[in-house]
Amino acid sequence: RRFPRLLLDLPLEYRVLNGPYAHGGLTVNASEAGLRIQSIKNIPVGAKLFTLVLFPKGFELTSFEVLAEVIWKDLHREEDWEGFHYGLNIIEILEEDRKKLKQLLGGQSYPQEALRSSCSFLSDLSPHNGGEHPSNTEKSKNDKGHFDTR
Repeated sequence: RRFPRLLLDLPLEYRVLNGPYAHGGLTVNASEAGLRIQSIKNIPVGAKLFTLVLFPKGFELTSFEVLAEVIWKDLHREEDWEGFHYGLNIIEILEEDRKKLKQLLGGQSYPQEALRSSCSFLSDLSPHNGGEHPSNTEKSKNDKGHFDTR
């Protein structure tokens, strides 16, 4: 691999390009070139996804956004869950978000113990709870150009 991958367990929200709804999932691992995610939704290979990954920064939540393409998918089963794992290739990322991703991957300001516990209070985004964000009707950009996740 050109870029090392970091194992993660972070909530994410994604929307298929030109799709009406946002869905929840989990980031399994990440690199500077792509993400491995899991979701209960069946997404075709080649689909383009607007993806927002949430992670802790100190006592706050922050996020980065990417436009990514699904380049592979696998059916994934666990004891009490069935869904899909997807390999996403990052197509577009703003420089500010690339810096956040690099910091996350380097563990510079986001300790690993905080990353592992970040999902405990964000369970509504988990694919184990239906995979859809509770407010998936209207999405709007906030003043920083990011999708609101309220």
